[in-house]
Amino acid sequence: MRLGLRLFLGFFLIVGLAAFFVMRVFVNEVKPGVRQAMESTLVDAANVLAVMAADDLKSGHIADGQFVRDLALAQRRELNATVWQFPKRSIDYRISITDARGIVVYDSTGRDVGRDNSRWNDVYRTLRGEYGARSSPATPGDEEHTVMHVAAPIRDGDELIGVLTLSQPNETFEPFIAASQRNIMRRGGWLIGLSALIGLLMTWWLMRGINRLNRYAQAVSAGERVPPLPSRRDEIGDLGRAVETMRRKLEGKAYVEQYVQSLTHEMKSPLAAIRGAAELLQESLPEEDRKRFAHNIRTQEQRLTETIDKLLALAEVEQHGWLQKLEPVNVASLLTESGEDVSAKLAASGLVLSVDVHDQQATVQGDPYLLRQAVSNLLDNAIAFSPSGGTISLSSSTVDRYIEIRVADQGPGVPDYARDRVFERFYSLARPSTGLRSSGLGLPFVREVARLHGGEAELASLEAGGALATLRLPKV
Repeated sequence: MRLGLRLFLGFFLIVGLAAFFVMRVFVNEVKPGVRQAMESTLVDAANVLAVMAADDLKSGHIADGQFVRDLALAQRRELNATVWQFPKRSIDYRISITDARGIVVYDSTGRDVGRDNSRWNDVYRTLRGEYGARSSPATPGDEEHTVMHVAAPIRDGDELIGVLTLSQPNETFEPFIAASQRNIMRRGGWLIGLSALIGLLMTWWLMRGINRLNRYAQAVSAGERVPPLPSRRDEIGDLGRAVETMRRKLEGKAYVEQYVQSLTHEMKSPLAAIRGAAELLQESLPEEDRKRFAHNIRTQEQRLTETIDKLLALAEVEQHGWLQKLEPVNVASLLTESGEDVSAKLAASGLVLSVDVHDQQATVQGDPYLLRQAVSNLLDNAIAFSPSGGTISLSSSTVDRYIEIRVADQGPGVPDYARDRVFERFYSLARPSTGLRSSGLGLPFVREVARLHGGEAELASLEAGGALATLRLPKV
């Protein structure tokens, strides 16, 4: 089971179970709570009615006195009330009055007059000066339909002369209990659903950071160059920064070791040539040989200087997993400025540069300095392999979502055996005019610049002769 699902299920289980049990408690408490509230109301009403019935009971006219007439009039009233969406049309109270012995002397339904109620809890306790109440079946044996009875003493001064019992069927407030329970369950369902949504969002937020960190770690372990994780002010952000610091330290160490080895290997040949020429110059030599050996030392020194300079430039772009500077770069201006950078080399080699820009408004997003250096490196490569008096073509065009910058020369082209290696570090071909090799770092520099800009670099041979270098960059 994946971590995100575990987090979500754990959160939902805790919150869901807590909400469920809280709802169950509320639902179970609704019924006794409503009944207790109704009992309290019946107590108030019973005591008010007991005071009103006292005079008629004392005078012996409880069955035909004013109290009974007023009660009958009240029971005939049409209430036309709506209580919490439930209609109420008549009074649900039943009133019975007993004398001081517990014998029923009045019953609003006329059924129990003359019956001895002294054993019922409501009358029994009230006759003894206590609070009397009971809940009993409406008919014997029917436990589903019960009636609540609340009694109040009827007094003549301090003398207890009777008991008034006010009764109401429990089923009259069952709809309110059921509605309250449904309301609690419905809102509880919304609460659980909202909790699940919050849990889902929290899980998504946490897993987004964890997955991003995981992808970053996977990319680093695969040797890919990726930008640092976005800044976060939490433990995931701290872990991401720690991983980035570790990556930089490990890559820096490996990078230095690799480049020291590469530089050491590339410096052996020029240093051997310089050492050999220097040893020979210590002997007596003809002037012509002396000049030739001195020229060799100067040539090898220039080769070393070029290798070191280009190696530093390549190291700088290779260390960048992402672009440090981003701005719109006009392709037409980029080609024009790159051509101006190599104008002196073109003139010295007797070459002509032809510039053709398909779209003067075409723009790419990137680092203008790095892009200019990359195009200049492609032009340097073309100049080195072009015959004197030849033409170098520098052009750009839009292909799908990319801008393609092409540099074509009229040289010998790229041999088949070298086609897959020309972008390798330190790999180079002998120049046709001199037979010498370059540092082999120009095209790797172009490839790294293309990578940083989300593009790619290619080098291929033309059917008509010569080589075609292509720098492909995403169009803005």
